[in-house]
Amino acid sequence: MKTTLQTCIVAALAAAFPALAADIRGTVTGPKGPEAGVWVIAETTELPTKFARIVVTDDKGRYLIPDLPTANYSVWVRGYGLVDSARLRGKPGQVLNHAAVSAPNATAAAHYYPAVYWYSMLKIPPAKDFGGSTSIPKDITQEIWRRRMNNTDCIGCHALGQESTRTIPAALGEFKSGEQAWARRVISGHTGSFMMERLAKQLGGVPFAYYGEWTDRIAKGELPKSKPPRPQGVERNVVITSWEWGTEKTFLHDLISSDRRHPSVNAYGPLYGSSEYSSDNIPILDPKTHTVSFFRMSVLNDSVPESFGPPFHASALDKPFAPSPYWGMEKIWSQKGNNHNGMFDRKGRVWFAANVRGDHNPAYCRKGSDHPSAKAFPMDMSQRQVTMLDPKTMKYTLVDTCFGTHHPQFGYDADDTLWFSGTGPVAGWLNTRLFDETGDAVKAQGWAPWVLDTNGNGKVDGYTEPGKPAEAGKDMRIAGSGPYAVMPNPRDGSVWYTFNVFAGTAGFLRFDPKTTLSEFYALPAGFVGLRGGDIDGNGVVWGSGANGGFISFDRRKCKSPLNGPGATGNHCAEGFAYHRFPGPGHEGFEKNSAEASYYTWVDQHNTLGLGENVPIATGNLNGGFMALKDGKMVMLRIPYPMGFFAKGLDGRIDDANAGWKGRGLWSTSGDRTPWLMEGGKGSRPRAVHIQLRPNPLAD
Repeated sequence: MKTTLQTCIVAALAAAFPALAADIRGTVTGPKGPEAGVWVIAETTELPTKFARIVVTDDKGRYLIPDLPTANYSVWVRGYGLVDSARLRGKPGQVLNHAAVSAPNATAAAHYYPAVYWYSMLKIPPAKDFGGSTSIPKDITQEIWRRRMNNTDCIGCHALGQESTRTIPAALGEFKSGEQAWARRVISGHTGSFMMERLAKQLGGVPFAYYGEWTDRIAKGELPKSKPPRPQGVERNVVITSWEWGTEKTFLHDLISSDRRHPSVNAYGPLYGSSEYSSDNIPILDPKTHTVSFFRMSVLNDSVPESFGPPFHASALDKPFAPSPYWGMEKIWSQKGNNHNGMFDRKGRVWFAANVRGDHNPAYCRKGSDHPSAKAFPMDMSQRQVTMLDPKTMKYTLVDTCFGTHHPQFGYDADDTLWFSGTGPVAGWLNTRLFDETGDAVKAQGWAPWVLDTNGNGKVDGYTEPGKPAEAGKDMRIAGSGPYAVMPNPRDGSVWYTFNVFAGTAGFLRFDPKTTLSEFYALPAGFVGLRGGDIDGNGVVWGSGANGGFISFDRRKCKSPLNGPGATGNHCAEGFAYHRFPGPGHEGFEKNSAEASYYTWVDQHNTLGLGENVPIATGNLNGGFMALKDGKMVMLRIPYPMGFFAKGLDGRIDDANAGWKGRGLWSTSGDRTPWLMEGGKGSRPRAVHIQLRPNPLAD
């Protein structure tokens, strides 16, 4: 029952705050008065797909959910320090006032905390346990351990710390210890073999003890030591819209909405998803009609096998390794196209890093070919190639490349060169202008190995092979796990990469298309590791660091020569900077957040509204996105469903003259297991649109 104070406050605010035809608005009050900085969620199942819109209350507890499609909505309040309020039924044009419900105890309050607050409770082995003195393999350093426990192993696909991962599902069975439960848990499903390989073989099985001890403490009632703050300042101006798409058994690795160079391409148009290992269907969301459709990908012929298993796809097998507590031994993933990531061109076509054939390359890629790139560096095998979908005709074109592909990005040159990561020992590219003119994929593609100019003469000469001693007068070829993110530089035509994310010395690599020479900049000590990254309009590169923060690198700050015998990676520590993400750190590492960001994207064109050249990272344990604006972090959380986990994002300007309503970020939940987020089994991936208005009540 509302108190007299609540009733008076609600009546006074409602009189000064009438509803408009397409809005739902009102106030949120608690026992002590207005509730500022809490979310109000409106969701409906009456549109073609499940739809939700979320806003934040202002300092007087007022909210306005704008421009809702005609439907009946379930509307409720969620916020830190609260438990979910009663769900009210409403429709656009109504005023709905909510009574916030204070959490009855700390446990109830902590249920809504982002995963990072729970994951920070996981202990990290002390320095004395490394070096071969314990069961941790001798070649595993504490820095490698932190890298693996951050954004390259489990958190590469799951938001550890959300409710479903900080608890052990009963369907998994009964175990004597949390350690045993985790050893069984990770072998479940299509990725079980890979997870076991990473944790049991490469890390000696020791992580099971640490994960088990973590969840055992939580099961006994231990809670996070710190509490998340409510949204403040510009964080309260957010408008989040989400749509279900995909299916309950498939996941979405990414979506694409526009050409990152020209963000008005495909204005108000459909979004295209990438289902990676889970399906050959490309989900297509039309945000104007709230409809979801699917396009079925094709490959060269029926004999092409599914893209599962070694050598390139060890992280997914064609059938479950052990029964899943959710799906048993059911084969829920099936695909040949393995569509990992897409990118729009200026013509409105979508290019995908996708499979077109088996792993073995055609003759023009291999030794003996007269292709210029093959003469210099023959390629026998590749994972994924390239495809293109033209939305105007729905024609799907297969482009066979000799190099593998992972993330595509268009360059800023007249050839509209499409650059790729996932290319292994080489830089790989496709001249799309030439391909459009000739249809000849062989002539339009090229590749070159990663060669450092250690003899300093400005051209590629004979080089030493990776791992071999340097030789006077020779260049040096480098290797490792290769390029992960690809970042064409809008200023000088160079192409940057995050490099050696999974194996080898991690850092940023610069490739010069004119000389085909590379420069490598290794992460300085303490920076731990790196995953996805992007570049701003000034040529500064940004990445998601495994030390819980943005890692940036500015080549202009380098004081030492950029080529020559000393330019092999450790010659420009002064170019690096660290910017801590929100969230608590692990015990003993409090100066770093436990956040394990998967990818960083730079808003070069102010598609969100925070300004140009603002780096934005996926907050995979913070349940949203983190932007660095004027040296301060802006936390943009997706509070519903809890467990939101993105692997990428991009921005689009639908109408430059429409203010905040004509621009925004687009992303999708990218967890490989959508049934682990709030809602459980049956939940589907969510596409999200994130917009910033001038104030929390702007219509």
